[in-house]
Amino acid sequence: MSIQSVLKVISILICSLWLVVLALPVHASCKGCLCPGDPCNLCPLPAMQDVPPKPNEPELCVKIREKVPSISAQPGSNEYFPSLDKSTMVCVREGGDVIKNKQRNAEFPSRFYCKPPNIMKKN
Repeated sequence: MSIQSVLKVISILICSLWLVVLALPVHASCKGCLCPGDPCNLCPLPAMQDVPPKPNEPELCVKIREKVPSISAQPGSNEYFPSLDKSTMVCVREGGDVIKNKQRNAEFPSRFYCKPPNIMKKN
């Protein structure tokens, strides 16, 4: 093996490590509503019976719970879809946005969430 080959391999390794170091902060920072700590105060759609309301639940989430009863049905069942449709309609009608959750985890187990509208304060 020549010195030039060794230098090429070393330079490739150094460049690869440098790219990894540059990418770590981007990967670690979470943007959007489905981030740890629930920065957007999301409501699961539809509301499930086994999930209690959050403390300081947004007004929109309370309205959804009032208009669409919580269910115990699992996603995919006959009871689930009508409840999802109704809760989605209430969310949108009240000014919220529906967010599809593609990567469910322990903090965000539902497939869909309602993001309450941001209320802008008057100056």
